[in-house]
Amino acid sequence: MGDVRHPGEKKLWGGRFAASPAEAFERLNASIPFDVRLAPYDIRGSIAHARMLGRCGIISEEESARLVRGLEAVLDEVESGEFRWTLADEDVHTAVERRLRELVGEVALKLHTGRSRNDQVALDLRLFTLDAADRIRRGVLEVMRALLEVAEANRGVILPGYTHLQRAQPLLLSHHLLAHFEALKRDVRRIEAASEAARFSPLGAAALGGTPHPVDVGMTASELGMEPFANSLDAVSDRDFACDLLYACAMLGVHLSRMGEEWVLWTSQEFAFARLDDAYASGSSIMPQKKNPDAWELMRGKAGRLVGDLSSLLITLKGLPSGYSKDLQEDKEPLFDAVDAVLAMLAVLPEMLRTARFDAERMRAAAGGFALATEAADFLAARGVPFREAHRAVGWLVRRCEELGVSLQDAPREELVAAHPALGELPRELLTPEGSIRNRRSAGSTAPESVERQLAAAREYLAGVRVAERGAER
Repeated sequence: MGDVRHPGEKKLWGGRFAASPAEAFERLNASIPFDVRLAPYDIRGSIAHARMLGRCGIISEEESARLVRGLEAVLDEVESGEFRWTLADEDVHTAVERRLRELVGEVALKLHTGRSRNDQVALDLRLFTLDAADRIRRGVLEVMRALLEVAEANRGVILPGYTHLQRAQPLLLSHHLLAHFEALKRDVRRIEAASEAARFSPLGAAALGGTPHPVDVGMTASELGMEPFANSLDAVSDRDFACDLLYACAMLGVHLSRMGEEWVLWTSQEFAFARLDDAYASGSSIMPQKKNPDAWELMRGKAGRLVGDLSSLLITLKGLPSGYSKDLQEDKEPLFDAVDAVLAMLAVLPEMLRTARFDAERMRAAAGGFALATEAADFLAARGVPFREAHRAVGWLVRRCEELGVSLQDAPREELVAAHPALGELPRELLTPEGSIRNRRSAGSTAPESVERQLAAAREYLAGVRVAERGAER
C-alpha cells in the first residue's frame, strides 16, 4: 500500500455527514487494498465518459480535453508505479479522481457528471473480465497446442484405459491426450461466452435509474468496444458475467485437476508410465531420492480454490435486492483470485507437457492381460451370441485363467471352448493390445484411423483459431 494517510479525510459522499468515519469502519469499508488493480480500466472508462460529456455539450470541449489529458497522465503514473495510493481514498474511483484534481484542478469535479460509482465499478469489472477472459483463453489454447504436439509425437503408443482406476481396455496414448483436448475446447467456449456476457457497457445507468443529463450511452459503449445496456437497473445489478468467468475457471480447474491426477499416478513408481523433466518437479527436505510432481498436485489443489471462488460470489449475490449493495464490494477478490490462479496454472503446463517422457514399453505391457476380455465378449456377440451370455462366458473364462495363472492370450484352447464353443475360433491376435485397438470400428474411437482423424480435426481447430485471431488483430 505504501504511503497510507490517517483515515477520516473527506469522502465523495461526505457532504451529508457531520463526522468522519470511525477508523475501524474506514478500514472495513475500504476496497482500495485490492481494487487498485482496476485502475487502468477505471481510467479507460473515465476517458470515454469525459469525451462523451464534451461531445454531448454537457461540459465544454476544452474541459473534456483537459480531463482526458489529466486522466492519461494519471494512467502513466499508475503504469509506472508512481501513483500514490492512500487508504483515505476508500476505493480506486476516489483515488483516481483525487489525483486528477491535483493535476488539472477543479474541472476534475465535473468528471462525475451523469455517472455514479455504481455504473462506474460495474464497467471496471466488465473491462477487467474481458481482459482476463482473453488472457485465459490464450493460455488454454497454448495448453491445447502442447497436448496436440505430444499426441502427434506419440502415435502408436498404447496404454491401459481405466474405469474405477482398474485396467479396462487398451487405448492409444494420442486418443487419451485428445480427450483432454476436447475438454479444453469446451472450456474455450465457456470463456468466450463469459467474454460476450461482459461486453455491455453500464455507463449512463448512473446510480440505478439513469440520469437527467443528455448522455449518449451508445457513444461510450462504442468507444470501449462494447454494446450499450438495455435496462439501467439491471446494468448496475448484474454480475452474471463475473459468475460466468468464475464458472469457466472452475470447470477449467476441474479438467486440469483430473489431468493432474492422472499424471501424479503415471509418474509414480508404481505406474512409472511417464517421467517429468526436472524443471517441473521438486524434492524432499529429508528424503534424497524423492522427485515429486508438485506442479500436477497444485493443479488438483488450486481446482478446489477455484470452485470456492465461484461459490463465494454466488452466495454473495443470492440474497441481494436489485440495485447496488455494499456486498458487491466482495465480488472482486474471488474474481481476482481465480484469474490469478488459472493464469499461474496455465503458464506452467505447455512446457511441462512437451518435456515429459513416456515409457512406451511399460505402458503397453500394462494394457494387456485381462484388459482384453471385452474383445472376447464382442467376438461372441458379433457371431450372434447375446451379449449378456457372452459376458457371462468370458467372465467365467477370466476367473478360470486366474485360477490357472495364465493370461487370456495364453489360455488353453480347451478352456476357451469350455467357456463357449465359439471361442475356439477366437483369433489370438484380438487378444493383444494392438489387435484390440485395430478392432475398434465406431467413430471417435481409439482405432488408429479414428485417432488420425481426431488429430487432423484438432490441427484444423487450432489453425482456425489462428486465422480468426489474425483477422481480429487487423
